[in-house]
Amino acid sequence: MKGQFSMQTTPPHWQRNIAIFLLGQFLSGITSMTVQYAIIWYLTAKTGSATILSIATLLGMLPTILLSPFVGPYIDRLNKKMLLIVPDIVAAMVALILSAVGEFGGFFPVWLIFVSLLVRALAQTFQMPTIQAILPTMVPGDQLTRVNGQLGVVNSANMIIAPALGAVLFGLMPMPLLILLDVLGAILGVILLLFVSIPENRLVGTTVHVAQDAKVGWQLLRGNRGLWYMTLIGMLTTFAFMPAASMYPLMTMRYFHGTVGQAGLIEVVYFAGSLLGGLLISTFGHFRDRIQPIVWGMVVIGVTFGLSGVLPRTENGFLWFLILNGVAGLAWPFFNTPLIAMYQQSYAPETLGRVMGILNALMSLPGPVGLIFAGPIADRFGVATLFVVAGIGVFLPLALCSV
Repeated sequence: MKGQFSMQTTPPHWQRNIAIFLLGQFLSGITSMTVQYAIIWYLTAKTGSATILSIATLLGMLPTILLSPFVGPYIDRLNKKMLLIVPDIVAAMVALILSAVGEFGGFFPVWLIFVSLLVRALAQTFQMPTIQAILPTMVPGDQLTRVNGQLGVVNSANMIIAPALGAVLFGLMPMPLLILLDVLGAILGVILLLFVSIPENRLVGTTVHVAQDAKVGWQLLRGNRGLWYMTLIGMLTTFAFMPAASMYPLMTMRYFHGTVGQAGLIEVVYFAGSLLGGLLISTFGHFRDRIQPIVWGMVVIGVTFGLSGVLPRTENGFLWFLILNGVAGLAWPFFNTPLIAMYQQSYAPETLGRVMGILNALMSLPGPVGLIFAGPIADRFGVATLFVVAGIGVFLPLALCSV
């Protein structure tokens, strides 16, 4: 792979700065994810349809696939703090509308829920590559993998708390009131961002040429043969496990005949494993060879997903489902975090937004392809079949890693 780029001078007191940033990500993320899980529980309880869950997941992916290549040029040229703040405000406004419709209409139309999920995904389409692009400018280069691990810890903590909190609040309070938590989280996140120093690169304020700049991002990514190879491996891995990963609630409630609370517990255990994995990386994140943790992460994910699909429909089977998903969660940061750090340290800060935009689109593209078939297959052959297919499928890109 090509040599690493030296990062821009980091802000003074960068540790305090990144701590405020991560706190803001936690507070806005926990409320947003709690509401999103409550919406998923609502859809699962009201419809019980794998196809509906597939559509909901698909809507969450489409903006990243369709828009990420064209978002990158704006990330490299616009004020990055505003690129984090404005999407939060827009998502909060849509949450207000959804809450009002549920309060005064007495129910939530499925189409409006889909619209709200789409808007959330649009916000993430801008925010995710922006965060990936600013981190190398906010921390010293030798701390980047560790800080990525800390961000992973924050995201995992959100994922641990949100499913359980969403399930509890789903049973304790009206959905219109629960949805307003999203507005509270957006307010807190925006306030904290105002106190964060985010260095801007020299392209800010220059003219955006969307098609040309997207092409530049594509060429930069393709030009690094090693990272392009890893991109293809990441795409194949996503294609293998994403359809099954979207079916966790239905696996619990249909296959194991569980409750909403048990579906929330499955999510909590998975992301508790991710939290532990992120903590390990943030503490011992100076990998000499980043490929090894990526490969071992894929091995564990493939084995645990495959075994999950052949468990008996018993109480002991559900217990093993909990354990296997906790182990899969532990493995995920070892696959994802070193991979992202490799990209961040291989491109200049003023081009990173364009590269990450193309990368996020490519990494997300295989998911919807699988989801098109996932819902109908799960409805006809059983949701457990998807987990078996996912477990086997992960070993195809894993074989490419050894080539």
